[in-house]
Amino acid sequence: MKISSSQMFRNFNKWCLAVMTILFLTGSYTAQAQDGGTLFKANCATCHHPFNDGTGPKLSGVRDAWLENADEATLILWVRNWQDAAAQSSYAQQRSTLKGSAMTAFGDKWTDEQILSIFDWIDAQVQDDGSGGGGDAGGAEGGATEEEESSLGWIWIALFAVFATIILAVGGVRRQLKHAQVEVEGDEEGATASYADELKKWAWLNRKYVGLGALVVVIALLVTLFQGLYSINIMEGYQPSQPIDFPHQTHAGINGIDCKYCHNTVTESKSASIPSVNVCMNCHKQIKGNEPEQQAKIQKIYDAAGWDGQKYTGKTKPIVWNKVHNLPDHVYFNHQQHVVVGGLDCAQCHGDMTKQVEVAKVQTHEELNAVQANIDAGINFTKATLTMGWCIECHNQATIAPGILADDNPQTLTYYDEIHNRLVKHNKSLYSKFLDDDKVSPRELGGWECAKCHY
Repeated sequence: MKISSSQMFRNFNKWCLAVMTILFLTGSYTAQAQDGGTLFKANCATCHHPFNDGTGPKLSGVRDAWLENADEATLILWVRNWQDAAAQSSYAQQRSTLKGSAMTAFGDKWTDEQILSIFDWIDAQVQDDGSGGGGDAGGAEGGATEEEESSLGWIWIALFAVFATIILAVGGVRRQLKHAQVEVEGDEEGATASYADELKKWAWLNRKYVGLGALVVVIALLVTLFQGLYSINIMEGYQPSQPIDFPHQTHAGINGIDCKYCHNTVTESKSASIPSVNVCMNCHKQIKGNEPEQQAKIQKIYDAAGWDGQKYTGKTKPIVWNKVHNLPDHVYFNHQQHVVVGGLDCAQCHGDMTKQVEVAKVQTHEELNAVQANIDAGINFTKATLTMGWCIECHNQATIAPGILADDNPQTLTYYDEIHNRLVKHNKSLYSKFLDDDKVSPRELGGWECAKCHY
C-alpha cells in the first residue's frame, strides 16, 4: 500500500487555518477585554479605584447599583455629562450631591460600547485582600492588568506548543508509515528522507500557503520594528522613583497650595525649578507629620536642611530628585512665555496635580484631554505628550486673546497687546485673515516657526 503526501496532508491546511483562527480570535477577545482597562487607566484612575475610595468613590458594584435604581442609558449619560443625567434621573441627582469633586464631563469622547467596556473591566477585577488601601488605581494597574497581559502570553505559548505537537506527531506518523511502505516495496531511497527533506517537500506542495504565511510574518515583523523605532524617546507615562514620595494631592489638592509657591521661578524663567528645601521648611519647620510614614518622609527634609528639630546644625544631606519631564538638548522651552504671556494653566501640560496621589509623572495625552482647562480651550491632543506633534497641536488649537487697543507706551502693553496693535495699525488685511476662523492661534503668530523652539 502506497501512502501519498497528499493523502497524509490533505487535512493539514485545515488544521493550520483552525489554529490561526483560534489565535486571532483569542487575541481579538483579549484586546477588547483590555480596552476598558486602558481607558480606565488613562481617564479614570486619577480619581477612582475599583475597590478603594479616593477623590471619587470606588467603582466596584457601581453598575449594579445604577441598574437597580436607574438604567444603563442613564449610567452612560452620567459618564458623558453628570449634570444632564442629574436633571433626568432622581438617582443621578442623589449621586450628584455626594461629597467629592465634580466628575469630568467626557461628552462624546467615547462610544456607548467603550463606556460599557470600562465597567466590564471594573467588574472583572478581583480584590487582593493583601493590597491595602490607597485611593488610586495602582493596584488595579499593577495587578489585574499585568495578570491579563501575562495570561495572553501564556495562551500564545500554549497554542504554539499545541501547533508544534500536531506537526511533529503528523510527521512522525507519516515517517513510520513510510518505513512500513519501504519494507513492503523495498524503496531504500525513500527511507533516507530526513525531516528537513520532508519539510521542504511539504513547503513546495503548499507553496501558496507558505508564501502567504511568510509574507504575513515579514509584514508583522516590519510593523513591530517601526513601532519600536517610533517609541524611541517617547516620555509619555514616564514616572521615575523619587527619594521622597511627594504627595501632590495633599499639598496642591487638600491644602490648596499654589503651584507657583513651590515652583517659584515659573513666572520668571524658562525653568519651573525644583523647590528648594528652604521652601519646604517654611511649613515643615512646624508640621512634623502625624503618622510614622509621614514623619519618616519629613525627616528627610530635616536631614537635607540640617535641622535637628530645634536649630540648624549646618550638617546637610542633599535630596537627589529624578527629573521627570525631559526634552532633547536641541529643544528650547520657556515656562515664563507659556505661563505669563500665554496664560496657560499648569494642569494643561502637567495634568491635574490636585488629584495626583503617586509621585509626578509625564501625563498621557488622554489624561490631558480630560483636564477641564483643555476642554474649555478646545484643545484635544492626539500625539504623545512631550513630542513635537503634541506641541504643534496645541499651538494650532489654542486661542490667543485679541488684546486691547492702547497707547504706544511699552509699560502699559502686554506681549499680545503689542502684537494686536501692530496688526490693527499696520496690517489689517493680515489680521482679518487670522480671524477667518474667529480666533488667533500661536501658529498664526509664528508658533510653528522652527527657530522658535530649536537652536
